Amino acid sequence: MSPLHQVAVHRAPDLGITAMELASNHHFPRHSHDEYGIGVVLSGAQRSWSGMGQVESLPGDVITVNPGEVHDGHPIRGATRRWRILYFDPELLAHTLLPDAGAEIEFLSPSLHDVAAGDAVNLLFERLSRGADQLGIEEIIAQIVPRLSGRIPPERCRHSAPVARARARIEDDPSQPVTLAELAALSSVSRYQIVRTFARELGATPYAYLIQCRVRLARRLIAGGAAFAEAAHASGFADQSHMTRAFVRQFGVTPGRYRGAGLAARPSSERGDSGSLNRVKPAMSGKSSAMSDDASVSTAAGTSPDARRSIGRAAPLLT
Repeated sequence: MSPLHQVAVHRAPDLGITAMELASNHHFPRHSHDEYGIGVVLSGAQRSWSGMGQVESLPGDVITVNPGEVHDGHPIRGATRRWRILYFDPELLAHTLLPDAGAEIEFLSPSLHDVAAGDAVNLLFERLSRGADQLGIEEIIAQIVPRLSGRIPPERCRHSAPVARARARIEDDPSQPVTLAELAALSSVSRYQIVRTFARELGATPYAYLIQCRVRLARRLIAGGAAFAEAAHASGFADQSHMTRAFVRQFGVTPGRYRGAGLAARPSSERGDSGSLNRVKPAMSGKSSAMSDDASVSTAAGTSPDARRSIGRAAPLLT
């Protein structure tokens, strides 16, 4: 099967939200994000590694990821899958969009079958892509995030002391080189032990995790207006081409496409053009499975929830 990777990106920088729709048979290596992610599978199927082990996501399933949570993504049997995913800046989500949450937000399941939540994700995506008023965006977030989140038992989120120290060293300044000897000494274990334990607990080796952190740093710099070459150098990459390759592997979109979405989302007075909303041309063809504001709630075809993945068929979040 020939490679396929199509992406449409919408950004709402003032709200700290990036929305993406993808059709791809691309294999995403293990990586993590700075943001919370909530998505829905539209067609096809995906298998991914998570802190809970391997999970599968089918059409209609909701997928979630927490900041810093390592995961990957592989199409089942190599077939193209299509999904929508929304990323939320943690600070803006907690203090601006959900200031009364009352507890740290933590998504509990990386993949679950929840028809109402899936419909809400699609509705939120549609509102973001057409520039709906902030109220229309906030009301969905206020319902869907608490529905999917809760408190993680301490044993599920705690890392061993050696891994925690090594991870903190990498995250503190990923632009700076670090050696295995330094991580081992810092963690008070052997080089073999830190590689083995780090990979077991985080799903990635120290070097792979360092590259992930550099890509996330580069994305923050690019979002802040840094030139691509400058962002590559400041985040620790040898050059811009190395950064670009790592960026695409991790986020599925080039740095230029990512920046273009952010610029298009700015008010026309800031951009110097006549547009008012990011309108990246959709990369996917065919009829959308998303519901519109006046559409009735429907169940995604082809889903067959089992006891492991189902949380029940609750009433729609929005009617």
